[in-house]
Amino acid sequence: MKELWPAGAKVNPEIEAELERLPATRIVELRKRYRELFKADPPKAFGPDLLRRSIAHRVQERAYGGLPAASQRLLDQLVKATAAKPGARLELPRRIKPGSELVRTWNRRTYRVRVLEKGFAYEGKTFASLSEIATAITGTRWNGPRFFGLRSAGSSEGGDTHAG
Repeated sequence: MKELWPAGAKVNPEIEAELERLPATRIVELRKRYRELFKADPPKAFGPDLLRRSIAHRVQERAYGGLPAASQRLLDQLVKATAAKPGARLELPRRIKPGSELVRTWNRRTYRVRVLEKGFAYEGKTFASLSEIATAITGTRWNGPRFFGLRSAGSSEGGDTHAG
């Protein structure tokens, strides 16, 4: 198993030795180690391969650190969204940095919007949302992130569709 750890992290020989032993460890011992690490019985569906991978991940996580807090929060949000709407399509939120420019061509004209710390700048004015700008451009109500290509059209096929 090839492991990657954070830049500058010092390799722990004891941890590496445990990881090296995992491929030859019997399933009875894998289940015991899983219980020690996770404080729970391993899932019945976990065969030796998944037990080894789970153990290796937890051992490395404890020794070298886990996910950054922001990544863990995003995963938690996705889990909640999945639980709330099973089978629904999940979309990762896009974070646009201030200073970025959004460009959209609509009716043969190109529109440019600058992302600010709070809000968006368009034609010398500041707007609280992209939807306000999309509505100003089109004269009808639009979902701003969708209009500017930051969100997929979902179930609608191609073309521009209005969405509130």
